[in-house]
Parts: sequence; structure tokens; C-alpha cells
Amino acid sequence: MKYMLLICTDHTVDDVPEVPAEDWVDEMSRRGVRLDGNRLRPPSDATTVRVRGDEILVADGPFAETKDLMAGYDIIEVADLDEAVEVAAAHPFARYGQIEIRPYWLP
Repeated sequence: MKYMLLICTDHTVDDVPEVPAEDWVDEMSRRGVRLDGNRLRPPSDATTVRVRGDEILVADGPFAETKDLMAGYDIIEVADLDEAVEVAAAHPFARYGQIEIRPYWLP
């Protein structure tokens, strides 16, 4: 089953710790679990698009005002939610922020 791990923190952009994840990436890639992943630029670099009727509305920055920051993501493929939890718990950022596990809608 495929899951997206959303790497989140409640730190400000300037306070997000540089968490070395190379060992985790290497291990999960070796196991064939990690399919993709990357850090994300800060919310100030985001662009939000909405369509209302025939009008395309484009705004700089995130749509939602929130103190939580999505710092990155990983896409994994594992047997079940229990294994996804094990993989997420092993991610080094889980010690500084939180990892939200989202299953793909379709397999």
C-alpha cells in the first residue's frame, strides 16, 4: 500500500532544524520502501490556485494560515499501516516535529 509521509513542524521557518536524514533515506531505499521524497521550500514561496466560476485566483503564500509548516514529504510503499508507522517512527524528523501518514486513495 502506498502512503505519503508529510513531514511537519510547528517551528518558524528560521527555526526548522537541519535534520540529517541520509541514513534513513539510504535504509528505506535499500529496503525498497521509499519511492520518492524531498524537502519543501517555505510557505512564503508557495502559490495557491483557486477557481471560482470562470475566474482563476492566484495568491502568493499558503492558502491556510497555520503555525504548522510542511517541511517535506516521502512516498513509501509498505504492506500495511503498521509498517508505515514503523517507517515514520524511524524518520529522524519524528523527534523534532511530527510525521502525518496519509494513505493513497487508490492502491
